[in-house]
Amino acid sequence: MSEQDIVDTDGSDEPVAKKQRIHYGSLEEIERQRLKRLEEIGVTIPPEIQAGIDAGNIHISNSEAMEASFQESLAKHKQELLDVFESRKKARSVVVPTDDSQVKAKLREFGEPICLFGEGPADRRERLRRLCAELGEQTVRPQVEYTPVAAHDLPEDKVWYHEGPYELEVARYRIAQYSIPRAVERLARAKEARLVPSSERAAQNQEAHKAVRGLTNLSSQVGDNRPVSFCQFSADSSLLATGSWSGLCKLWTIPDCEEKMVLRGHQDRVGAVVFHPRATIDLSPTAVNLASCASDGSVCLWSLESDTPVAELENHGERVPRVAFHPSGDYLGSTCFDCSWRLWDVETQQELLFQEGHSKAVYDISFHADGSLCASSALDGCARLWDLRTGKCILLMDGHLKGVLAVQFSSNGFHVATGGDDNVVKIWDIRQRKPVYTIAAHNNLVSSVQFQRNKEHFMVTGSYDNTAKVWSHPGWMPLKTLAGHVGKVMSVDISTDGQFIATSSYDRTFKLWGTE
Repeated sequence: MSEQDIVDTDGSDEPVAKKQRIHYGSLEEIERQRLKRLEEIGVTIPPEIQAGIDAGNIHISNSEAMEASFQESLAKHKQELLDVFESRKKARSVVVPTDDSQVKAKLREFGEPICLFGEGPADRRERLRRLCAELGEQTVRPQVEYTPVAAHDLPEDKVWYHEGPYELEVARYRIAQYSIPRAVERLARAKEARLVPSSERAAQNQEAHKAVRGLTNLSSQVGDNRPVSFCQFSADSSLLATGSWSGLCKLWTIPDCEEKMVLRGHQDRVGAVVFHPRATIDLSPTAVNLASCASDGSVCLWSLESDTPVAELENHGERVPRVAFHPSGDYLGSTCFDCSWRLWDVETQQELLFQEGHSKAVYDISFHADGSLCASSALDGCARLWDLRTGKCILLMDGHLKGVLAVQFSSNGFHVATGGDDNVVKIWDIRQRKPVYTIAAHNNLVSSVQFQRNKEHFMVTGSYDNTAKVWSHPGWMPLKTLAGHVGKVMSVDISTDGQFIATSSYDRTFKLWGTE
C-alpha cells in the first residue's frame, strides 16, 4: 500500500486529504534517487524504462558530468562576451575617413559593396569601421604626413580698423563735446537725489506705483487696415506717431486719438517711426521732425507740414527694422538685416559709420541719454554697447537664449534693459558689466521695452502674448498688466510727462492707457 492510499483507521470512514507535493529544481535528481532505492530493495528497473535510458530519451547522468558541462558552457558564454567587448573597443579605436567618397573607396578596396539598400553616409562609415576592426588595425590607419609650420608663419590676432571719412572724426568730436556736459549734469542730479531721505524717496515711489496700478484704457483706435507695428510719443506728449504694415505712417492727437496727418512714402511694411528729440518743442515744423524705416530697406525723413518725405537716405538693401535719433538730434541710427547698424548725418543725409560686429541681423538700437553710448541688439542672442566717441565695443551683453529684439537705456545712465525671443527681460548694470536681474516677463517673445523718461519709477514691456506689463524700477516687481489687445503687442511707449502709455498691436489697433 502506498502513502497516497493510507486512510485514517480511528474508526472514521472519511479519507485523509492528499498532500500536494511541490518539487523544486530538476526532476532528474529525484528520478535518480527513486531508481537507487529500487535497486537497494532488489526491484529491477522495468525493461521499457531501461530501454528509454539506453536510447537517450530519458537522461540520467551523474552530477560530476553535469557540473562540468555547466561550467564549460558558462566559461564559453563569458568568453563570447569578452570577444564582443574587445571587438567594440577595437572598432572605437579605428580611424576611418570622414569623407564619404574616401569611405566608398576604402570599401571598394576591401571588395565590399560601397552602398547597401537604405544605407546613409553615417551607416556606411560605421560599416567600414566594423570591417576594419575585423581585418586589423594596420589596414585602416591612414598615413598622414604633417608639415610643421614655422612660428612666424602663424596668423597674428589683430584688431582691424577701417579708415572712416573725415566727417566721422568731426562727428565723434561733436558727440564728445555734447555728452560730457550732460554727463556732469546727470551725475550732479544723482548726487542731489542721494541727499533726499530714504523715507521721502520711498513715498514718491509708492505714489507713482499707486498711479500705475490705477491705469485704465482711455482710448482704443483702429490705426490702419493692417497691423500697427510701432508707436511713439512726441517730446511734448501732444502727438502720437504710428507705423503700419501698409506702409503708412500716421500722426494722432493726444488724448483725443484723432488722426492729424498721414505720411505716404514707404512701399513696404513700416518697422519704426520716431520723433526728433526737439520736435513739437523748439524745432521748426519745416525741418526734419520724424524718421521712419521699412522692410524694403528705405529710410525716410519727414517734416510736420508735408505728407511726403523731405529726404530719403540711401537704401540699405535689406530690411531695416528700427531707427533712432541721437539725443542731440544731429544724427540718426538705423539697424539692418545685413548684420550691421549705421550712423547718419541728419542735415547732409550722409552715412558716417557702417558698424559691423554682430553675427546675425541687427534688430534694435538705442542711444544713451548723454549721447556718448549706443546699444544694439541682434538675432544672434547678444546686445553690444558701443562708445560713439572712440568707435569701440566696450561691453558684450550675452545672456539671452534666443534673439534680442529690444534694447533700451534707463534715464539713470547705468541700467540697460534687453528683451528677447526667450520671453525674458534682462537688466544690465554697465558699471558692473553684468546682468543684475532677469525678469520672466511674458509667455511669448518680448517685442518692446521702454523706461519712464526723466524719472525712474517704472518700466513697460510689450509681448506677443497680447499683453503689456508695467514693472517697478528699481525692484522689477509687476505693477500692472495692460490686457485688451486681441493680437500681438508689437510696440509700447511712455509719454515724456509719464501720464500716458501707448501700445500698438497686430490686431490693427493702438490703445492709450492712463489714469482717469
